[in-house]
Amino acid sequence: MEQQVFGFGIEVWDNLVVGILILFGLVETIAGNLNRTNRKFGDWIQEAGSFFALAGLIKPTIILAIVVLGNALFPAYMDVFTNWNIGLVLIGYLLIDDCLQYWYHRSAHEYPFLWKLHRTHHQAEEMGFFVSYRNAALYYVIMPNLWWGGIVTFMGGGLAVAIGLVLKQIVIIGSHSTLSWDKFFYRLSFLRPVMSVLERIIITPAFHHAHHGKSKLDGVSDPNGNFGNMFSIWDQLFGTATFTRQFPSDYGLPNDPKEHWTAAYLYPAVQSKDQNSELSKGYVKTRTATPEPLTVELKKGEAYLWCQCGMSKTQPFCDASHHGTKFKPIRFEAQRDGKAKLCNCKISKTSPFCDNSHESL
Repeated sequence: MEQQVFGFGIEVWDNLVVGILILFGLVETIAGNLNRTNRKFGDWIQEAGSFFALAGLIKPTIILAIVVLGNALFPAYMDVFTNWNIGLVLIGYLLIDDCLQYWYHRSAHEYPFLWKLHRTHHQAEEMGFFVSYRNAALYYVIMPNLWWGGIVTFMGGGLAVAIGLVLKQIVIIGSHSTLSWDKFFYRLSFLRPVMSVLERIIITPAFHHAHHGKSKLDGVSDPNGNFGNMFSIWDQLFGTATFTRQFPSDYGLPNDPKEHWTAAYLYPAVQSKDQNSELSKGYVKTRTATPEPLTVELKKGEAYLWCQCGMSKTQPFCDASHHGTKFKPIRFEAQRDGKAKLCNCKISKTSPFCDNSHESL
């Protein structure tokens, strides 16, 4: 057991993951992407620092805690997977791990506290291999699939966890990288059928880059969808998948106050001094919806994002206040020039347009 936990459990898999990072880093450098980066010191601290903290401190601590607790409370379950077929253990580990991560990631977009731990991941204004690890420290401490990996390791599946983690990192780092390998498949018509199958199994760069796009307004981005980590099957099963095979032109968060990296990484222990930041003490989103429609001027063919959460400061249009809620803005294109009454009570059955439902309030 000790060899599996501290051999395969930490040293082997983390060394392989470091190797994968170095490979992507070298290729991105050769391609010139790192020379063109606009990353600042704080970005590198959040991205590279977060990886080394995760690999060197958080993950080993979680595994050690599970081993100690497992030995004390559930000794009969130690090494029960030792004689199991490693292929079955690997498949079981990966499917449960990825499903847990899907729901955890989705919850981090739908619940305020988890969103504050995850929002630094979406502050990145350009993609790259290290963006994969850009989250607050507490986000990883409570991440359920890290604890699941520790449990499987304790039960004798350390080798399966090691192999699974390496496979996962190839997909995850690849989907965050600027080396968008799937573009090659999209360009060649005879390879597109292959991509149609592949993108419905694993996460591709186009699929995940859409999740990092700044706004749904561009018709490509879906920052409140495409939550998958390794497999896209969960997004398809639970109705959050968007396949466009295109890449956003802008990444990051609208109206980002760009707080210091210490608040982004150490929240809630360290909070932002900027009162406009969600990470500041006492920050509260206020409801700005009103019981009357708002009349706005629309231009034919232009796209708009209608606020559905009722908290936007730019009503009736979205300003990204919905992040950390279960609401998503509605994108629509104006069919003609002129004035239109848009719903601002948020109960219209013909959203974004008013249907006089506000009169029932």
